[in-house]
Amino acid sequence: MPATPEKIEVENPNSPGRVTRVDGAKYAAMREAMLAVLPAEAPGCTVAEAKARLLPLLPGDLFPGGDKAGWWLKCVQLDLEAKQVISRAKGAPVRLYRGPSAIGAPGPTVRT
Repeated sequence: MPATPEKIEVENPNSPGRVTRVDGAKYAAMREAMLAVLPAEAPGCTVAEAKARLLPLLPGDLFPGGDKAGWWLKCVQLDLEAKQVISRAKGAPVRLYRGPSAIGAPGPTVRT
Protein backbone atom coordinates (compact mmCIF):
# COMPACT_ATOMS: atom_id res chain seq x y z
CA MET A 1 0.00 0.00 0.00
CA PRO A 2 1.46 3.44 -0.94
CA ALA A 3 2.46 5.74 1.90
CA THR A 4 0.06 8.54 2.72
CA PRO A 5 1.60 11.93 1.87
CA GLU A 6 2.68 13.87 4.92
CA LYS A 7 0.37 16.80 5.60
CA ILE A 8 1.28 20.07 7.28
CA GLU A 9 -0.85 22.86 8.68
CA VAL A 10 -0.69 26.28 7.07
CA GLU A 11 -2.08 29.59 8.27
CA ASN A 12 -3.54 32.58 6.46
CA PRO A 13 -3.21 36.14 7.80
CA ASN A 14 -6.67 36.91 6.40
CA SER A 15 -8.26 34.14 8.55
CA PRO A 16 -6.48 34.19 11.93
CA GLY A 17 -6.81 30.99 13.94
CA ARG A 18 -7.84 28.88 10.94
CA VAL A 19 -5.47 26.25 9.60
CA THR A 20 -5.56 24.16 6.43
CA ARG A 21 -3.71 20.91 5.81
CA VAL A 22 -1.63 20.63 2.63
CA ASP A 23 0.97 18.31 1.10
CA GLY A 24 4.17 18.61 3.12
CA ALA A 25 6.65 17.83 0.33
CA LYS A 26 5.25 20.46 -2.04
CA TYR A 27 5.04 23.03 0.75
CA ALA A 28 8.65 22.39 1.83
CA ALA A 29 9.97 22.62 -1.73
CA MET A 30 8.14 25.90 -2.39
CA ARG A 31 9.12 27.37 1.00
CA GLU A 32 12.79 26.60 0.40
CA ALA A 33 12.69 28.08 -3.11
CA MET A 34 10.75 31.16 -2.00
CA LEU A 35 13.11 31.97 0.86
CA ALA A 36 16.07 31.48 -1.49
CA VAL A 37 14.84 34.07 -4.00
CA LEU A 38 13.23 36.76 -1.84
CA PRO A 39 15.43 39.75 -1.01
CA ALA A 40 16.30 40.33 2.64
CA GLU A 41 15.12 43.95 2.64
CA ALA A 42 12.24 46.08 1.42
CA PRO A 43 11.03 46.87 -1.15
CA GLY A 44 11.58 43.23 -2.13
CA CYS A 45 10.33 41.77 -5.40
CA THR A 46 6.92 41.37 -6.96
CA VAL A 47 5.12 38.03 -6.82
CA ALA A 48 5.66 37.63 -10.58
CA GLU A 49 9.40 38.26 -10.17
CA ALA A 50 9.56 35.78 -7.29
CA LYS A 51 7.74 33.15 -9.35
CA ALA A 52 10.09 33.59 -12.32
CA ARG A 53 13.12 33.27 -10.03
CA LEU A 54 11.91 30.23 -8.08
CA LEU A 55 10.50 28.09 -10.92
CA PRO A 56 13.94 26.72 -11.90
CA LEU A 57 14.57 25.78 -8.25
CA LEU A 58 11.48 23.58 -7.89
CA PRO A 59 11.85 19.79 -8.16
CA GLY A 60 10.42 18.51 -11.44
CA ASP A 61 8.81 15.48 -9.82
CA LEU A 62 6.67 17.70 -7.58
CA PHE A 63 6.07 20.55 -10.03
CA PRO A 64 6.38 19.12 -13.57
CA GLY A 65 6.69 22.04 -15.96
CA GLY A 66 5.90 24.42 -13.10
CA ASP A 67 2.41 22.90 -12.80
CA LYS A 68 0.45 24.41 -9.88
CA ALA A 69 3.42 26.54 -8.83
CA GLY A 70 1.28 29.69 -8.70
CA TRP A 71 -1.19 28.12 -6.26
CA TRP A 72 1.62 26.80 -4.05
CA LEU A 73 3.46 30.13 -4.16
CA LYS A 74 0.35 31.89 -2.84
CA CYS A 75 -0.25 29.18 -0.20
CA VAL A 76 3.31 29.44 1.13
CA GLN A 77 3.33 33.24 0.81
CA LEU A 78 0.25 33.60 3.01
CA ASP A 79 1.52 31.05 5.55
CA LEU A 80 4.90 32.76 5.84
CA GLU A 81 3.20 36.16 6.15
CA ALA A 82 1.00 34.80 8.94
CA LYS A 83 4.10 33.48 10.70
CA GLN A 84 5.90 36.82 10.08
CA VAL A 85 8.74 35.11 8.23
CA ILE A 86 8.19 37.29 5.14
CA SER A 87 6.64 40.73 4.81
CA ARG A 88 4.89 42.87 2.22
CA ALA A 89 6.23 46.28 1.34
CA LYS A 90 3.70 49.09 1.45
CA GLY A 91 1.99 50.10 -1.79
CA ALA A 92 1.12 48.36 -5.01
CA PRO A 93 2.00 46.04 -6.58
CA VAL A 94 2.54 43.46 -3.83
CA ARG A 95 6.27 43.20 -3.14
CA LEU A 96 7.66 40.55 -0.80
CA TYR A 97 10.85 40.31 1.21
CA ARG A 98 12.27 38.11 3.95
CA GLY A 99 11.75 39.43 7.43
CA PRO A 100 14.36 39.25 10.19
CA SER A 101 12.80 36.02 11.44
CA ALA A 102 13.35 34.22 8.11
CA ILE A 103 16.80 33.04 9.21
CA GLY A 104 16.28 29.95 11.31
CA ALA A 105 12.51 30.22 11.11
CA PRO A 106 10.73 27.12 12.38
CA GLY A 107 9.23 24.85 9.77
CA PRO A 108 5.55 24.05 9.45
CA THR A 109 3.54 21.92 11.87
CA VAL A 110 3.49 18.33 10.63
CA ARG A 111 0.44 16.14 11.16
CA THR A 112 0.29 12.49 10.14
